[in-house]
Amino acid sequence: MLRSILYATDLGLYAPYVLQHALSLAKAFGAELHVVHAVEPMGLFAESVLQTYVDEKTLQELRSKGLSRVMASIELRVLEGFRDEMGEAQQDMQMIRSVRVAQGDPPQVILDEARKLGADLLVVGSHSHGAAQEIPLGRTAARLLQLSETPVYLVPMLQHR
Repeated sequence: MLRSILYATDLGLYAPYVLQHALSLAKAFGAELHVVHAVEPMGLFAESVLQTYVDEKTLQELRSKGLSRVMASIELRVLEGFRDEMGEAQQDMQMIRSVRVAQGDPPQVILDEARKLGADLLVVGSHSHGAAQEIPLGRTAARLLQLSETPVYLVPMLQHR
């Protein structure tokens, strides 16, 4: 029995398509649907540019308060994007219990969130919108399939059809 489903989104071109699968599963099983989006950490180049132009105190403040504001802003944009995508099916939005945006390595963020929620199923796309067509599986999807203790529902991307 599925009680809790975690949908991991990259917010890419095929995210609405994968969301429809997650919502259908949640509806069919009467399960709660949770959403997670991972934001990769700032790279060394961006960090060094900031260090060049911003003093250490401001940089620390940016890292702590600024990052949490950015994450909260992304969470709101994710929900607004879902509302736009859902159109007339707004009642389906009520199945979404939480939206979490976290910084870190995407597979690890997703696995950590699945553990915290006690998710019974992960729903992910086979690869990101940026992946080449000849690559059948993206890095995040591949890592989740290798490492997840939770069953993974993998939605193939449409670009191959």
